[in-house]
Amino acid sequence: MREYKKPELLIPASNLEVLKVAVLYGADAVYIGGEMYGLRAKAKNFSLQDMKDGIEFAHSYGKKVYVTANITAHNEDLSGVSGYFKELKEIKPDAIIVSDPGVFEIAKEVIPDIEIHISTQANNVNYGTYRFWHRMGASRVVSARELSLEEIKGIRQNIPDDLEIETFVHGAMCMAHSGRCLLSNYFTGRDANRGACTHPCRWKYHLVEETRPGEYLPVEENERGTYIFNSKDLCMIEYIPEIINAGIDSLKVEGRMKTALYVASVARTYRKAIDDFFESPVTYEKNIPYYKEEISKCTYRQFTTGFFFGKPNEDAQIYDNNTYIKEYTYLGIIQGISEAGLFELEQRNKFSVGEELEVMKTDGRNMKVIVKRITDEEGNEMDNCPHPKQRIFIDLGEELELYDILRRKED
Repeated sequence: MREYKKPELLIPASNLEVLKVAVLYGADAVYIGGEMYGLRAKAKNFSLQDMKDGIEFAHSYGKKVYVTANITAHNEDLSGVSGYFKELKEIKPDAIIVSDPGVFEIAKEVIPDIEIHISTQANNVNYGTYRFWHRMGASRVVSARELSLEEIKGIRQNIPDDLEIETFVHGAMCMAHSGRCLLSNYFTGRDANRGACTHPCRWKYHLVEETRPGEYLPVEENERGTYIFNSKDLCMIEYIPEIINAGIDSLKVEGRMKTALYVASVARTYRKAIDDFFESPVTYEKNIPYYKEEISKCTYRQFTTGFFFGKPNEDAQIYDNNTYIKEYTYLGIIQGISEAGLFELEQRNKFSVGEELEVMKTDGRNMKVIVKRITDEEGNEMDNCPHPKQRIFIDLGEELELYDILRRKED
């Protein structure tokens, strides 16, 4: 009988700054994309130098970094993949994530000492598939999002103990089977399976009857139309015991295009939930309202448990809009301290002197503060900071630390 251990918390990062936030706010591992061959082409992604710096930073904290190369590769991609893996060999990520058997073969040949994880894009829905990839040399397989916890438990009972199961537990859901969507390519020529998804599942749709061209009928009787493919976001923060019992080794959060505030909020909350459960299941149960409150402080589309407890019904979709719920606005990350004792940040959204803000700390605390002072780089006093990405210096009346995150509660 395999002994279940504390699972890994795997957090996404869109750039080097967000990777550092993920590590400091509770991730055990971070997954990132390079400038090619991943499925988030619109994300900022990492240059090779940023990858190298990020891997060194994570390793200094005892954390891991995985690099995605999970496109469905075409002929013209293969020679480039080989060259890319030769570059990755020099910077030594802890694993690469692939879905394509051809790419897998190249990885085995070029980077035999780096672990290979099989992406959810490979449609991993049964234990036979897991066994196959284990024989091929994979150390981990990411479960398809269409699986229930009972199905995952059945897979765990029928695969080798040393083969790990990674499963998405939080973030946006795709309307297509295992994310293999053709809508984007059909509508726009941008292939979701090669990293260029335009997210047409979030668009508004109507029906057109064949003999009535130009007459658009709403799928639901709603004057605003309907968003029939627009899934709610996955959230399993209330079901950590069930996840552990299923034998899942790595809890994965979706979001390689999300902000540092999203990453910090989700990482810190799941970190506390996992740790609380392993310290005391009673403490975990008592703190569920706190986890739900904290996880809602980043943008989300309402929450669902996806397929984990059976096939979702109509309640798993959002029909009247495609917008996020946004309770807090991300303002910036503390990046240093000036000789005058003011704290430096690159502003991401406007705020003003006299406003009440909240500071997120890596240790789980949230501090209410009042903005006492703002200056620009030359030391000129400012009433507010209206220019995104402006480098400013602030006094909040409290001592701050590197990577503290500033946010503002919205009405």
